Amino acid sequence: MKWNLRWVAARQDIWRPTDLLAAFRRVGFNPSLSKVSALWGGTPVTVRLEDLDLICQALGCTVADLLEAESATSAGGEEAESRAVAGGERRPGPVRPVPRVDGPRRLQPPN
Repeated sequence: MKWNLRWVAARQDIWRPTDLLAAFRRVGFNPSLSKVSALWGGTPVTVRLEDLDLICQALGCTVADLLEAESATSAGGEEAESRAVAGGERRPGPVRPVPRVDGPRRLQPPN
């Protein structure tokens, strides 16, 4: 599974774990900042269904937006990718969201 929390958060103009924590607290979800940072920084091993529901509520998204199934070939496709690069074939990399510039808010680079 691919964890798309940062992408979904970026669509809501949330760029830091502290901003994400504030969004969670608005819907009554009160995890610790370290838990939010762990969710932000990588794919969690487990997520409680109640927590997943509150995350979706805070970000205005669905579970399908947060979790994306990876095919068996893409999950273990390092060999195919190395062949493509070695053969000169260039694949586009992941697209990163760009923050909106609406006002005096100081922009920070993504982690």
